[in-house]
Amino acid sequence: MGAVAVVLVVLAAFAHAGWNFFAKRAGSSGAGSSGAGFVWLTASCSAVLYLPVALGTLVWGSLHDGVPSPTTFLLGVLVSAIIHLGYFLLLQRGYAVGDMSVVYPLARGTGPLLSMLVAVLVLQERPGWLGACGGLLVVCGVFVIGLSDGVPRAGTNLAGVGFGLLTGALIATYTVWDAHAVTGLALSPLLFDWANNLSRSVLLGPYALRRREALARIWSEHRREIIAVGVLSPLAYILVLFAMQLAPVSLVAPARELSIVVAGLLAWRVLGEAQPVRRMTGAVVVLAGVVLIGVA
Repeated sequence: MGAVAVVLVVLAAFAHAGWNFFAKRAGSSGAGSSGAGFVWLTASCSAVLYLPVALGTLVWGSLHDGVPSPTTFLLGVLVSAIIHLGYFLLLQRGYAVGDMSVVYPLARGTGPLLSMLVAVLVLQERPGWLGACGGLLVVCGVFVIGLSDGVPRAGTNLAGVGFGLLTGALIATYTVWDAHAVTGLALSPLLFDWANNLSRSVLLGPYALRRREALARIWSEHRREIIAVGVLSPLAYILVLFAMQLAPVSLVAPARELSIVVAGLLAWRVLGEAQPVRRMTGAVVVLAGVVLIGVA
C-alpha cells in the first residue's frame, strides 16, 4: 500500500475514533440512547455541512470527469445508504447498552476480518503474505483490546457484545460494496458520501416528523456531539474511500483499524474505562499490523 493511501487511512482513523467518542458520550445518556433520532440529526447535519463540497464536486466532475448515469449513481448510493443506516442504528444502540472499549473493538475487529475474506474470495484480490499477516495482526490486536481472558470484559452487558458483532458484519458489507461503488462504478467519494448521508436523512424522515419534540430535546442536550459527528464521520469515510481508489480494500479495511488505538486511549483517559495495560498491549499489536500493511 502506497504512502498516500497510508496517510489517508491514518487521518481517517483519528477522525473515526473521534466521532465514535462523541457518539458514545451521547449514547450513554437517556436522550442520546434514542438511536434513530441521534442518527437522523447527525446525518442531516452532515448533509447540510458538506453541501458546498458536494456542489463543488458535482460542478468539477461535470466539467472534467463527466457525470455517472443517474441509474448507476442512485443504485450505488441507495444500497450503501440502507446498509449504513443499519450500521449506525446498531452502533448507537450498542453504545447505549455497552462500554465503548468493548462495542467499538468488536465492531471494528469483525468488520475488517470479514472484509478481507470477501475481498479475497469474491473480488479476487491478492494482498500478499505481508498484507495478510498485517491484517491478521490488526484483527488479533483489536480482540486483545476488546476481550480479556477469552471472554467479554467483566461487567459489560452481553447485549453490547452482540450489537458490536452485528455492527461488524454490516461494516464488512458496506466496506466491500462502497469499494465497488468508488472503483467499479467510478463514483466520486465526496459526492457518494454526501448523497449517502442525505439518503439516510430521507429514509428516517417519517420517523423524525413523528418525534419532533424528542429530536428538539436531543439537539438541545447534545448539540456539540451531533455537530462533531456530523463533521468527523463523513471526513473519516471520505478519506477511506479515496484510499480505496489507491489500494486494495483487503489492505485498506484492516489498516483503518488504527482507530482502535485512538479510541482505546479516549475510553481510558476521558471516559475512565479501565484495564489500560491490556488495551495498550492490543494497541502495539494493531500498530505492528498497520506497519506490515504499509510495506505490503
